Amino acid sequence: MARPTAELINALRQTAYNLKQGTPYQWGHMGGCNCGNLAQELTKLNKNQIHQYAMQRHGDWNEQAEDYCSTSQMPIDLLINEMLNAGLMLEDLKHLERLDDRQVLLRFPFEERFLKHNVREDVIKYMNAWAELLEEQLLEKITLPSIDAFEWA
Repeated sequence: MARPTAELINALRQTAYNLKQGTPYQWGHMGGCNCGNLAQELTKLNKNQIHQYAMQRHGDWNEQAEDYCSTSQMPIDLLINEMLNAGLMLEDLKHLERLDDRQVLLRFPFEERFLKHNVREDVIKYMNAWAELLEEQLLEKITLPSIDAFEWA
């Protein structure tokens, strides 16, 4: 599961919002699919640039994650590296493309867990639920000093 970071949480929420507002979505397009839309938000590249980078190597996001090399200078690997630096793990790319991370799905009532990976509304629901999960994990790590730690004048 992704490392909970404010950058990733914000990117997930902004991507879900963009999709809800009608940003281009096309599951079969490497720059306009589930991962492609999140990549746009994290990297500030447009969907055509992302697609062009991905087409320099074979495969969908699942295969791109499998073939990822951190020392490669291939544009798609540099792009994936930016996404990993924001808190994602390679497995998250695979799960996002299929909307099948168990931890995220468990946040939905049983009858709502059967999301379709290529349906815009399901992608929006999944990204928002994932952002909520990561936010909860991030907040668990934050400890504020107790009031006893302050000296009062």
